[in-house]
Amino acid sequence: MSELLSVEQTAELLKAVDKILILTHQYPDGDTLGSGFALCRALHAMGKAARVECSDAIPEKYGYLYASMQQSADFEPEFICAVDTADARLLGERLSVYEQRVSLCIDHHASNTHYAKKLLLIPEYAAAAIIIAEVIRALGVEIDRDMAACIYTGIATDTGCFKYANTTSYTLRMAADMMDLGADSETINRNMFDIKSRARIELERLALDNMRFYLNDRCAIMCIMADMIEKSGAGEADMEGLAPLPRQIEGVHVGVTLREKSDGDFKVSVRTGNHADASSICALLGGGGHMRAAGCMVAGPVEAAVETILGAVKAVIGE
Repeated sequence: MSELLSVEQTAELLKAVDKILILTHQYPDGDTLGSGFALCRALHAMGKAARVECSDAIPEKYGYLYASMQQSADFEPEFICAVDTADARLLGERLSVYEQRVSLCIDHHASNTHYAKKLLLIPEYAAAAIIIAEVIRALGVEIDRDMAACIYTGIATDTGCFKYANTTSYTLRMAADMMDLGADSETINRNMFDIKSRARIELERLALDNMRFYLNDRCAIMCIMADMIEKSGAGEADMEGLAPLPRQIEGVHVGVTLREKSDGDFKVSVRTGNHADASSICALLGGGGHMRAAGCMVAGPVEAAVETILGAVKAVIGE
């Protein structure tokens, strides 16, 4: 089990080290990237060597998070910090070499597996970026415009632009603080939620045509197959934001999106309303996450994958 830390203890720990490697999770989203680059910028402001790494390519739409920043050159880290990563397996293949070496994890997932030596965990927060903001302030670093943009991005993306049930008054106050510090909320929200490529629209069409309903229409399952991705011309950046689609349908309590990987297995994203706990569904299959949004991996082929996830859904919400 990890040693649990407070925000203040985490800040003191980071003050004591000089070469920090920051790890984000695979299939990167706005929260893991916003958290990672905000922390990296703060550490640079303190004169420390720090860089952010991810197993997967970072989508171009997140380029503004690091565009004005020079990451420290390659160095042998004396301290490794993972952000917004509940399980070491989520670091992905390229970063798997660090799985047993993570010094600190900063996270907001209640399903965190305590893989790091030390853990700052605040599950009641909507985004890891909120915790990062508190840590930066505890470090004595003034949050500048670029850090604010990173933090705002993490908050906005993990709350669905403040639509999800995890949005609290503190969430909104922290986002407002970042706006006051220079985060361009209009541009960030438009880039994150409104702009879609033509390839993404085509992939949505194919995926929606593929959607099936189960359990008296309480569960909708959408499968995104490799050939659909190829046909649409969609890239990795086009995948983000697909998971909520099945849950948006009236009467659906559990929305499931399965995405085929190169090895034939499936990445599963579960979204629920107030009738079901997404993390409980995914926990049955070795995954985890939040009450309304969670994920796991299941083995293919697609027919078997659907039966596997459907069995977990039935176990939680009944036949």
